[in-house]
Amino acid sequence: MTTEIKAIKGGEFLIRETKAHEIFIPEEFNEEQLMIRQQCEDFLKKEIWPRLDEIDSMKHPELMPQLLDKAGELGLLGTSVPQEYGGFGMDFNTSMLVAEVLGAGHSFAVAISAHTGIGTLPILYYGNEEQKRKYIPKLATGEWKAAYCLTEPDAGSDANSGKTRATLSADGKHYIINGQKMWITNGGFADVFTVFAKIDDDKNLSAFIVEKSFGGITMNEEEKKMGIKGSSTRQIFFNDCKVPVENLLSERGNGFKIAVNILNIGRIKLGVAAVGGSKKTISIAVNYAKERKQFGVPIASFGAIKYKIAEMCTRVFASESAHYRASQNIEDAYHAFIAAGMDPSQARLKSLEEFAIECAILKVHGSEVLDYVVDEGVQIYGGMGFSAEGPMDRAYRDSRINRIFEGTNEINRLLTIDMLLKRGMKGHLDLMTPAMAVQKELMSIPDFGSEEESGLFVQEKKALANLKKAGLMVAGAAVQKFMTKLADEQEIIMNLADMLIEGYVAESALLRVEKMISTKGEKACEIQKEMAIIYLHEAMQKAAAAGREAITSFAEGDELRLMLMGLKRFTKIEPYNLKAARRKVADYVIEKGTYPF
Repeated sequence: MTTEIKAIKGGEFLIRETKAHEIFIPEEFNEEQLMIRQQCEDFLKKEIWPRLDEIDSMKHPELMPQLLDKAGELGLLGTSVPQEYGGFGMDFNTSMLVAEVLGAGHSFAVAISAHTGIGTLPILYYGNEEQKRKYIPKLATGEWKAAYCLTEPDAGSDANSGKTRATLSADGKHYIINGQKMWITNGGFADVFTVFAKIDDDKNLSAFIVEKSFGGITMNEEEKKMGIKGSSTRQIFFNDCKVPVENLLSERGNGFKIAVNILNIGRIKLGVAAVGGSKKTISIAVNYAKERKQFGVPIASFGAIKYKIAEMCTRVFASESAHYRASQNIEDAYHAFIAAGMDPSQARLKSLEEFAIECAILKVHGSEVLDYVVDEGVQIYGGMGFSAEGPMDRAYRDSRINRIFEGTNEINRLLTIDMLLKRGMKGHLDLMTPAMAVQKELMSIPDFGSEEESGLFVQEKKALANLKKAGLMVAGAAVQKFMTKLADEQEIIMNLADMLIEGYVAESALLRVEKMISTKGEKACEIQKEMAIIYLHEAMQKAAAAGREAITSFAEGDELRLMLMGLKRFTKIEPYNLKAARRKVADYVIEKGTYPF
């Protein structure tokens, strides 16, 4: 029997119970996808990991383009490019899998993701047929390399404030671009740039496809950076750069929309690449912990080290669960739009726009999990972790950019709540009904549940449902208090975002394990079950702390007391021996000697 799944909307996870059979889990990758994963791993082992020092030294500027050429020969640059433009036309989950595995490639991961993502996709999704036929096949093979020119010295998070200008030439055949762009990944070797500029005195940006061969382009030396040292990062200057009028991308004034929508893809891809980097770091750290002896025994036998290993694995497992849950939602939405008669490029953009909240959540979560993992990796290595001779030095420094890339984590936290509330106000999501129900529940006598329900994750699902209620309660009260001025209360919005993020990720991990158990049985999923429960308990604690901070910053008197009581009630969870659970997880991982999930 096939179970009909009602398509979920972006952000709806907060107000709707998701069933385990509705989500995709990494254990469901098919044989072809697993072969692609193996191909990516083999490429890293052969071409990237043995040359990390050489790549970072930047002594051979031609090395990174050559590595991209090799990736192109294997088809890794054209995974998500349709077959008619020289790619493989794989689904979104497969392109996510490629991004995840190659995410362990340090500076190379940055170069390839910039080329295949923000470099190629604006033309693929917004270009007209002539533009796509001219540029995409060369980008899919790597014959041409791509870069994306949005950021300026005074226009970072506020991208639409850029000062780069485009004016029409007297004969009407060219746009003349003048301006400066900075932090341009792949800038040193790119053949094609997507450049954002305002035409004359337009309020909004327009986008242009600019070839290096057009002339009028100069650049500074390579930037000296804290990490990702092998990634080409340049300031680029456009001095009377003549761009044919037919190279205007999409319509005049549509550049800001292009930038925003392309960033949605960039965010979820960055998050899943961070998951890949985390897995590799864990494997290295676990091996070291097994080999390094202190007091006559391997340090992997110490409880403090086991705690770190279990925590690293638990957070990565949960983050991975959330990423592939969202990516399948995006793929399902894409097919629904196609079935409704939408153009494939538009359907892809619309599906990503629909799940923009989840993309922002995952960018934050994935990048912060990687930062946690590399930090604990340094700690496990001890003195060698601080040495530039050890592998954690590069991992630690390379990780740090991810909380800034694709919109800072602060901006992404603000965006999650802003987008959620706007969808509520537009009626796209019915937030009001569940928020009112929570308000009513708050005033009622608690139901202590006289009869014990039986089944898998009954208590955990009740806790999850309550965690969502806690978020709705705090958000509802904050909206009532500040109305349209809530946007000025960034600290409160950040607290609300943390509650939302933890709820989504904890639920994703739990649903993944529930689905695994339905096919493999509980015994085979014992360790994954422990990780889902560990993550849920920690999510409840984080949500309680964030909720308390938000409530105490705007409520007073009886309202304050009532809301704090409600928060305590909604973030309560049955006690669980987390130490024993973590030790079980750690022992399993140490025995395997790698990240095994």
